[in-house]
Amino acid sequence: MIELQYFTQDDFDQLIRWVDSEKFLIQWAGPSFSYPLDKSQLNDYLGGANDDHADKLIYKVVHTKTGTVVGHISLARIDRENRSARIGRVLVGDQSYRGQGICRQMIERIVRIAFEDIELHRVSLGVFDFNDSAISCYQKAGFKKEGLLRDYRKVGDEYWSLWEMSLLEHEWSARNN
Repeated sequence: MIELQYFTQDDFDQLIRWVDSEKFLIQWAGPSFSYPLDKSQLNDYLGGANDDHADKLIYKVVHTKTGTVVGHISLARIDRENRSARIGRVLVGDQSYRGQGICRQMIERIVRIAFEDIELHRVSLGVFDFNDSAISCYQKAGFKKEGLLRDYRKVGDEYWSLWEMSLLEHEWSARNN
């Protein structure tokens, strides 16, 4: 139902439209960008990505039946020596496609890339504790909670706590064999 294709400059405008508030930007990307998101920031983000031995792979998510770009995801901090990486920037941006299992498909595809193509041992991610649907999605894909980073990020006058989650190679293999 979905396919991951490399994110390019042609995709900038759509991603900018999806990230429509400062709070949403922080939830999606943490402190990596400033609001409003713009092409200059995305050019920097894309720099050095998607090459054979890049330390980050950045994808747009394409719905295969319609050809519509419906989301975004990245695999970054790729450490080939320690065989680890971090999933980030997970977004089903087209709201009409939410609730259809697309996020789980995105996670399953990127984890397959991590464990099969790059041959990693560990994949991690962080998710704010109030994002119940994302936490459920990641758990269904096999991720386990490692710990809660309490009051991890200050957003306006409130603090957000972050769950650290991970999936190990042998856990993934057991689910897929």
